[in-house]
Amino acid sequence: MNWAEFFYMGGRGVYVWGAYGVTFLVFAIEIALVRHKRRITLQQVRELREAGE
Repeated sequence: MNWAEFFYMGGRGVYVWGAYGVTFLVFAIEIALVRHKRRITLQQVRELREAGE
């Protein structure tokens, strides 16, 4: 088996690799959104602490 056959996957390579690509894209977006929300939440907590002092 060579690399071309591996990526071609019997004619289903575009579907398989496309599905992997979409899955990893969704994971990357989810991670970015969680990090962004965490940053906002920590900033709000800091502001609340400073307002209470």
